[in-house]
Amino acid sequence: MDYGKLKEDIIAYSKSIGIDKIGFASSDPFIEMKNLLIRQQELGYQSGFEEKDIEKRTHPELIFEGPRSIIAIALAYPSKLPDAPRGKKGERRGIFCRASWGIDYHVLVREKLEDLARYIEGRVKQSRFKLMVDTGELVDRAVAERAGIGWSGKNCSIITPEFGSYVYLGEMITNLPFEPDTPMLDQCGDCNKCRDACPTGALVQPGQLDAQRCIAFLTQTKGFMPDEFRTKIGNRLYGCDTCQTSCPINKGKDFREHPKMEPAPEVVKPLLIPLLKISNREFRESYGELSGSWRGKKPIQRNAILALAHFKDSSAVGDLIDVLRKDVRPVLRGTAAWALGKIGGDEAQEALLKAQLVEEDNEVLVEIEKGLEFFAVKDEV
Repeated sequence: MDYGKLKEDIIAYSKSIGIDKIGFASSDPFIEMKNLLIRQQELGYQSGFEEKDIEKRTHPELIFEGPRSIIAIALAYPSKLPDAPRGKKGERRGIFCRASWGIDYHVLVREKLEDLARYIEGRVKQSRFKLMVDTGELVDRAVAERAGIGWSGKNCSIITPEFGSYVYLGEMITNLPFEPDTPMLDQCGDCNKCRDACPTGALVQPGQLDAQRCIAFLTQTKGFMPDEFRTKIGNRLYGCDTCQTSCPINKGKDFREHPKMEPAPEVVKPLLIPLLKISNREFRESYGELSGSWRGKKPIQRNAILALAHFKDSSAVGDLIDVLRKDVRPVLRGTAAWALGKIGGDEAQEALLKAQLVEEDNEVLVEIEKGLEFFAVKDEV
């Protein structure tokens, strides 16, 4: 088998099916990444969503028998929202990050990998693969970097010269011995705009992220948002793009070659108040195809409440009082109590005082007290 010719044919085929970048890497252990992951673990910087076994994350031979090489791919996604609806007083809107626009990228990237695997199987009968998109054991970024897709930026994203960091990544381990490509040189230089722009200081040093402080992670949690970050969320419902939009290399990058990635403006930038009472069925119908729906509606609703507090949207007071009085979930009741205090007004204060008399959940009572403290500060002023 002429694997050099096969590699050329695979590259040509990948372009024909809409894969924007493809690279080939060795299947050697990722020792540098292993050391970084160990350090992350020691510092408590992990999100908890990752594969917990660092050995599996860095040793392809532990998750695939007889690995010879890894094929990495990238799909470029849009960065601009055409005809974006504008929020205004009484009709405030939230936003889903760009990586959650269109059909769930896990589905889209896996479809491309499966198509590519079928093509290779048609050429080499004894070929075997293990396909991964984000939720696999290996670190997508480390594979893409080794395969020459792009360099690992200070914002912890793979940055490509052609598409910036607006790319979805996926890979397949294979038993075929392809010649590896050359990794790309780092091109961030002295630039630190992403680190300077991060609202929570989550980029603790170049290429190192404290996930526990990252807004993209925080918007996916299901419990109470830590006090420190509540005023940092802004109107973000899922994810955060600040470390990408601040990157000079991303300036002007907007690729729209994949129709399934096109965002529906009213879905990715929705009105906030209707989210407070959305049913499970309505949520699935409207948001079920987004990658941002994977944690269910509760985190989205909590973030919508925080966004209403961010805007100090007095038109939402009545709806927030309904959440405080009627929602069965303590996290939403408590977050609504905090938001009512943040927004202020006599109606909000009266609702908090009444809720304080009947609420039985201790965590919610703490949040009601936080809400009432906003009024105490105003009285002192």
